Amino acid sequence: MMVGMYLRTTKRRNRDGSVVTYLQLAHNQRDPETGVVSAQVIHTFGREDQVDREQLVRLCRSIGRVCGVEVIDRQAGQQDDRPGGGPSALAPGVVQHGTRAFGAVLALDALWERHGIGPVLREATKTCTVPYERALFAMTANRLCDPESKLGVWGRWLDAVHLPSCDTLKLPHMYEAMDHLHAHAAAVEEAVFFRTADLLSLEVDVVFYDTTTCSFAIDEADDEDEGGLRRFGHSKEGTWTPQVVIALAVTREGLPVRSWVFPGNKADVKTVEQVKKDLRGWKLGRALFVADSGMNSDDNRLELLQGCGRYLLAARVGSVKEVKAEVLSRAGRYKVIDDNLHAKEVTVGEGELRRRYVVCFNPKEAERQARHREAVLEELVTELAAHPDRTASAKWAIELQASGRYGRYVMTDPKGKLVIDRAAAREAARLDGKWVLLTNDDTLTVEDAATAYKSLLIIERCFRSLKRTQIEMAPMYHWVPRRIETHVKICVLALLLERVAERATGSTWAFIRRTLDRLQVTEFESESYRFFQTNEPRAETLAVMKKLDVPRPKRILAVQATA
Repeated sequence: MMVGMYLRTTKRRNRDGSVVTYLQLAHNQRDPETGVVSAQVIHTFGREDQVDREQLVRLCRSIGRVCGVEVIDRQAGQQDDRPGGGPSALAPGVVQHGTRAFGAVLALDALWERHGIGPVLREATKTCTVPYERALFAMTANRLCDPESKLGVWGRWLDAVHLPSCDTLKLPHMYEAMDHLHAHAAAVEEAVFFRTADLLSLEVDVVFYDTTTCSFAIDEADDEDEGGLRRFGHSKEGTWTPQVVIALAVTREGLPVRSWVFPGNKADVKTVEQVKKDLRGWKLGRALFVADSGMNSDDNRLELLQGCGRYLLAARVGSVKEVKAEVLSRAGRYKVIDDNLHAKEVTVGEGELRRRYVVCFNPKEAERQARHREAVLEELVTELAAHPDRTASAKWAIELQASGRYGRYVMTDPKGKLVIDRAAAREAARLDGKWVLLTNDDTLTVEDAATAYKSLLIIERCFRSLKRTQIEMAPMYHWVPRRIETHVKICVLALLLERVAERATGSTWAFIRRTLDRLQVTEFESESYRFFQTNEPRAETLAVMKKLDVPRPKRILAVQATA
């Protein structure tokens, strides 16, 4: 399949050291089997210094006639006589300087103001002569447009977008603004969250909480005695590296409530006490700690009980004896909550030792797991048949037993031979499509518990956006603790704007940004004036702006005297 045609150049170095350039007409060809794209030469025009230039111009004009495009040969002295034509002039005396992105920053600035972030920050810095609120907006918007370091925001990104309110900013202002945000972070987060909750009529009866890690490319950890945050710890990616632990509380809709930064060696369960203390004055309905099975141990549950109060934890279905023997074997009818979510309650023990479990079942996932297991067992039958000698100590047998795909379904019989473990297959079938939750919150209904755990996927999506897919919280170029914390706060503000925009439009931020970026601003200058003009917005851009409640900008944004 041809995916593109173009004029390309190739170079060859002669023995005397001179370089000769050749011109070729080529197109990219995609291999239908491998999907690899490679260049295919259609025609070679010859050496660049010997090619007939007029022949190339005639070719361009013939293509232009078919495409309805006029070709202007400026090297031959030909001028564009259309109104506003010429190398840079649109009208006599008017020069075009350049075009900048505008739509995304326009929408983000509107959301920034509407959700109270701008007013709160301006109030916090009202005694300052520098517009630190604008610096914080620039750093936040940059995380959603083209993530850069603070130096990159000031030195590169602000030159690529139309944001005149930031024209007076200097690089030191960026770091000073971070320090101001750090000093007022708690008040800013609380005011912004409740402003957002009021505007969007959010349900704040349950707050979800989870942690992640952010690593640093350094060899030595910070000095603990000096209060450094970067400590060695096991990252969520499975590495042992200097890192910080980042905690995030979100609503069931995935809008961030508040964030925290802890030393990199802080255990997840040890962060809960600080979280409960910080949220106590916010008058939320309740804070429910929702976490995966890695948090579910006797010691951790005691810490959660003391630090947070209520929790909802996943239980290891295949390895916890009580779950396998008592919970999953207990009879009872599932309540249908959704097509892919059924649930029932199972209580084990009495009195203070009573434990409340919720067994969840996904019929579609059960069917998928059953099909997968049958395919694996069929592959095992074929593999065992290919080896007449099934001695378990043979190299192929050892590799099979160590395999993540096949190992759980094979065993050694009394004769030392490798056979399929049918009992293990039956036990696996009993667990198809099921997961078990443990909670100490008696006010949670079965439906709320099952839905709440599935909502944990939302906070995981928030972490993916923060760390990898959009906001790119790492790499982090700061080492001072207050700057590390503030960098995280800025990223979380960006996450708030992202989730608000996605909630309003029903689209991903990547689509929203691409659509908004089609609205641009061009700068023109005459002898006496400089003016900024927007292009004509496309219909899809206007549709997104309407959903975000962002007014269409004026055609001429500003006119400035140059004299």
